[in-house]
Amino acid sequence: MAYRHLDTLLAIVDLGSFDAAASALGISPSAVSQRIKTLESEAGRVLIRRSTPPTATPAGEILVQTARRMQLLQREASLHLGGNLSAVPLTVAVNADSLGTWFQRILPDVGALTTIDLYIRVEDEKHSLRLLRRGDCMAAVTTEGSPVAGCQSEYLGIQRYVAVAAPKVAALLDSGEHTFATLPAARFGSKDHMEESFLEEHWEEFDSGVHGPGRSPERRYENRRESRVPSFEALTAAMVAGTGWGMVPERQAAPLIERGLLVWLMEGKYLDVPLYWQRWKVESQQLEQLSDSIHAAAAVELL
Repeated sequence: MAYRHLDTLLAIVDLGSFDAAASALGISPSAVSQRIKTLESEAGRVLIRRSTPPTATPAGEILVQTARRMQLLQREASLHLGGNLSAVPLTVAVNADSLGTWFQRILPDVGALTTIDLYIRVEDEKHSLRLLRRGDCMAAVTTEGSPVAGCQSEYLGIQRYVAVAAPKVAALLDSGEHTFATLPAARFGSKDHMEESFLEEHWEEFDSGVHGPGRSPERRYENRRESRVPSFEALTAAMVAGTGWGMVPERQAAPLIERGLLVWLMEGKYLDVPLYWQRWKVESQQLEQLSDSIHAAAAVELL
């Protein structure tokens, strides 16, 4: 497969149209179409869904990932040969909780490495593998230990969470005015089901039939107030302000509990979330340096 054909596929996926890819590559839209047809003929399958915007098929995602790997190696080669590139861009997916806590330890290392431009995409740790499969990132912090095709999975450690709330919210639970099913909650977003995992493990009434086992999270909690705050720092602040209860990493919750800003619900009960670093299987010095920094930070902050 010719590199220019893979480069064309990548341009379509990144820019969102055949016309935009043609403009970026300096060729005609018909030439773009012909390159994709040639690539699909060589692969023996459809690689691009002709939708608006066009998207890669599962087979196309494999080649998109291949194209990005080639692009990374090409940039590194240019860098080592004294080319014009000042740094190699590395795109990684990180969940908001990690980014707001232990992951920050790597930033001084990245700042000291003039050969790396770090691009961080915030994504739930259970959904970041989708970005890896599509080739949209080179590595990801994830809860999935089984490696994605073309990647290697490395264990990082345990992020321990506790259920907390402001004293006035906890009082609603203690008084019996609310149960966990109706207690106001604060969550990161629609993909955040951490509290449900915690309740399934520790609250015996959760699946007793009273609260509807097998129902979707939205249906189980349809009668409660819920705030969604897509930022780790702002979500914790929202809990302190009394918008609802939620899950916070133990290290970050401890000082807030000591100050009386939050209280521990179900004291002594935890949700332990294993984290993994999934990264491309590619001989990249920059990716190796970043991975070493990730493991060093995790060794200090995670269990």
